[in-house]
Amino acid sequence: MAPRSFWKGYLKLSLVTCPVAMTPATTENEKVRFHTLNRKTNNRVVSQYVDAVSGKPVNEDDEVKGYQRGEDDFVLLEDDELEAVGLESTRTIDIDMFVEADSIRWIWYDKPHYLVPDDPVGEEAFSVIRDAMASTGTVGISRLVLYRRERAVMLEPRGKGIILWTLRYGDEVRQPEEFFRNIDDGENDPELMRLVTTLIEERSKPWHPDMVSDPVQARLLEIISAKKKGRKRPAKAKAEEDHPSNVVDIMDVLRKSISSEKTKKTKGQ
Repeated sequence: MAPRSFWKGYLKLSLVTCPVAMTPATTENEKVRFHTLNRKTNNRVVSQYVDAVSGKPVNEDDEVKGYQRGEDDFVLLEDDELEAVGLESTRTIDIDMFVEADSIRWIWYDKPHYLVPDDPVGEEAFSVIRDAMASTGTVGISRLVLYRRERAVMLEPRGKGIILWTLRYGDEVRQPEEFFRNIDDGENDPELMRLVTTLIEERSKPWHPDMVSDPVQARLLEIISAKKKGRKRPAKAKAEEDHPSNVVDIMDVLRKSISSEKTKKTKGQ
């Protein structure tokens, strides 16, 4: 059974509108979650805002957002003032413009969501918008209120549906030139390139989600299972210590690496 949608609204392009539903494409529901407890009473501990000076709890009605402009000097903003700068409609994805699909680099992508038509009547309009983007090699750009923030979003046709990506804002992305400018851009030794390419070919495999499984999650579940059964917790896994030596001859090291890869492959057959 597909997860229940967490957002419903409308997809709009000019005068064409259709009802849509959206669900996050990723989930952390299977992650091990913990509560903080009072060790003495075994009761849960709750979070509460307290005044930094008096130490007294603050009532929810007395909480207000503040922008710091100096030491102990804040500009206070009420909820209605913050809401006034947001979109008028939080339930319509109005596509403002289209850009070439490959013109938005991966670093701007934030969180993916599955967007689908929400009733049979609107399915035709949804399909036309999706297929028109696919045939022109474009993606749609819009704005939407999600997770209590107004966000720029990108709509990407994918199979029968559309992937809606929230996009990072311009001031959130650092330019790579700041970090890469001092790296030598000279040409590499052709023989070194050949050896490293051989290593890559030896280690190449078809992609599978198991390649990014979470070993810490599995270990936590082992510990929890053992404690539930009253057994001692499993011994702590020892990390392999890696102390790389100063490489004097990279050519020799690469040849040894390739030889080692071939030996592993032969043993595994």
